[in-house]
Amino acid sequence: MPKGFFNVPKAVNEPVKSYIPNSPEKAAVLAAYTKMWNETIDVPMYIGSQEVRTGNTRNMTAPHDHKHIVGSYHLAEAKHVSQAIEEALEARKKWADMPWEHRAAIFLKAAELIAGPYRAKINAATMIAQSKTIFQAEIDAACELIDFLRYNVEFMTQIYSDQPTSVSDIWNRVEYRPLEGFVYAITPFNFTAIAANLPASAALMGNTVVWKPSDSQVFSAKVIIDIFKEAGVPDGVINVIFGDPVMITDLILKHPDFAGVHYTGSTFVFKEIWRKIGENIHTYKTYPRIVGETGGKDFILAHPSANVKQVVANTIRGAFEFQGQKCSAASRAYFPKSLWPAIQDELGKELATLKMGSPEDFSNFMTAVIHEGSFDKLVSYIEQAKQDADAQILFGGNYDKSVGYFIQPTVILTTNAKYKTMVTELFGPILTVYIYDDADWAKTLELVDSTSEYALTGAIFSQDRYAAIEATHALQNSAGNFYINDKPTGAVVGMQPFGGARASGTNDKAGSMQNLLRWVSPRTIKETFVTPTDYRYPFLGE
Repeated sequence: MPKGFFNVPKAVNEPVKSYIPNSPEKAAVLAAYTKMWNETIDVPMYIGSQEVRTGNTRNMTAPHDHKHIVGSYHLAEAKHVSQAIEEALEARKKWADMPWEHRAAIFLKAAELIAGPYRAKINAATMIAQSKTIFQAEIDAACELIDFLRYNVEFMTQIYSDQPTSVSDIWNRVEYRPLEGFVYAITPFNFTAIAANLPASAALMGNTVVWKPSDSQVFSAKVIIDIFKEAGVPDGVINVIFGDPVMITDLILKHPDFAGVHYTGSTFVFKEIWRKIGENIHTYKTYPRIVGETGGKDFILAHPSANVKQVVANTIRGAFEFQGQKCSAASRAYFPKSLWPAIQDELGKELATLKMGSPEDFSNFMTAVIHEGSFDKLVSYIEQAKQDADAQILFGGNYDKSVGYFIQPTVILTTNAKYKTMVTELFGPILTVYIYDDADWAKTLELVDSTSEYALTGAIFSQDRYAAIEATHALQNSAGNFYINDKPTGAVVGMQPFGGARASGTNDKAGSMQNLLRWVSPRTIKETFVTPTDYRYPFLGE
């Protein structure tokens, strides 16, 4: 497509609403929260044009009030997985041939629906069943999702505009075809925006999708489905199934038309998917695209020149917002001995002011972790730290699951740089701190780089530019998203393309053109206007 062939709307980042007291947006989201809290919804699977109810259901509950049931959803049998694949393949016949500007219009409309009539609803659903505060829901389910949808359209037009050189008698062009087959999207509980973007980004490029949301995110996934349907996504383009992830994945990965997987979740599961794809490689019509963002053991490193208040404020935000359940959340910190007394004092004062409870109370900074399994795992690490000689609970360490899965923001101080909570991904509100000698700055950089198998995000704090340069170079393989004087969370679409390497994934950068390129298979077309009629070249003579 030549540049400027269509003048698509320029992508702009959606402004974050404030939700201050007495604001109309606060009233709207609380009204939606109350309404959805008091309803009990039934969520079917969406396969082709059908709403499929199997009668085999599972309840959806609120992590901050786990006895409260907000609805149920239906689980797939093997036949439903096969049906979803067939519907995706059938829908591809029309969807892949749809002019790109019409696919763009559908997802741009979805963005506007979220920005307007669905904003309070999608935020409230995320608050209820994922236990996000209003601010965390707003920057995720509203703003980031809107940004994904808008920017993906702009990225798509940039891809289509990238065309080879032609000359007067030869016209060269590249056609960015969708993959041959269907795409499997597996999405996590922690970001509503990611749950929508993984199937939507592949679909925007002309692919059809079988989407399996996390069991803990079905409540807001239902809102996403409603939005996509109202925006005009045709039946069969995004098929939604729930249930046993092993059964579903095994069936999908054995299908000859499997063309790619778009995944966010645990490292172990992603490696298992990769292994199974390898085992089935002779089955497929094409080499599948494998795109995944997995775990992180994300760090904060302060140089002796760092500003203490900046370090503490961004440590609290980076480690404890959304209960530490962001894959980018800080979970290990390295502070210099010279600053540690001031950091410890400031950290203690600030943590003492932090409130935790239901997201319906907008004064709460934190709420509950996602489910009992997560709660129990996190508690086991806290209790172990209370027993270990090389660790101590500095702040927090309390927990209660009688009403909701609440864990106090916990700071562990260790004398062992390779202590288990410095190495193991926990995915909760636990930060482990190691104190280094100021003179060991260079050695500490090596320590930060070598401690974890992950390489997702990391942050350094330094007022010394030479130290910042040294750290940026030494830690170049330690984080796909690297932050200087900022927390390691909060990547914005169009500003900080997101993804990591090592055990953190394929680093295909969600929120960028690089990710969309994974969902196309280019075809080069050469057209010659005046075709030779004699095989002889001039050098051959008469």
